[in-house]
Amino acid sequence: MGKPVLFETKEGIAIITLNRPEKRNAINRELLIHLYNYFDEVSNNDKIRVAIITGNGKSFCAGLDLSVIKTENLFDPRGDGKDLPDIFENCKKPIIGAVNGHAITGGFEIALNCDFLIASERASFADTHAKVGIHPGWGMTQLLQQAVGQRMAGQLSFTCQFMSARKALQCGLVNEVVSHEELISRAKKISTEICSVNQEMLGVVKDLIKYKNQAKLQEAFAHERKGFRKFVRQFIPTI
Repeated sequence: MGKPVLFETKEGIAIITLNRPEKRNAINRELLIHLYNYFDEVSNNDKIRVAIITGNGKSFCAGLDLSVIKTENLFDPRGDGKDLPDIFENCKKPIIGAVNGHAITGGFEIALNCDFLIASERASFADTHAKVGIHPGWGMTQLLQQAVGQRMAGQLSFTCQFMSARKALQCGLVNEVVSHEELISRAKKISTEICSVNQEMLGVVKDLIKYKNQAKLQEAFAHERKGFRKFVRQFIPTI
């Protein structure tokens, strides 16, 4: 049995692969510890500019491993007080979800915490919290409605039915759907484009986009304008 998460870097791109294919990449404590450590590496390594997260095998991630939910600490796996949304929030570099197969419940939440998603034609998405009787905690009830709208999010979460990759594209959940064989190469191509831009301003733009999550439109707009005036004063101090 290999590591539960694989990690490789090349030319500024990190690829993080969930690697419990025999368990459909279900989440246990060891997987989370490796995942969090690799995200810390992405955050702290100046040579890495963008991360791709994907799954090995037929699934992206089937959610929590129910066989260990009562015996393993899945919400503070490293004992440092950091949970999955904290790890994603602390990463200031773009995170692309390359969804290769089923993304179910906790696995769906991993996808939703990415900056955007590219999906294989074999991908599908389901929120089964209500079906299995587990309280959402990694952003499902907020991030899903942000992505597809409240009514569609309600239908998905109330029925616990799967959404296909094509339907996910129509709803705005994913940015692109590609053939299964092209998934990683397409994610790498987008990552290469991201690597080519001004990295300092990229970080600023990501922060500004995320700022809207905690502010109303006018406040977020004012925040952007304030930053722009500060930027311009570097060149025209009187403004």
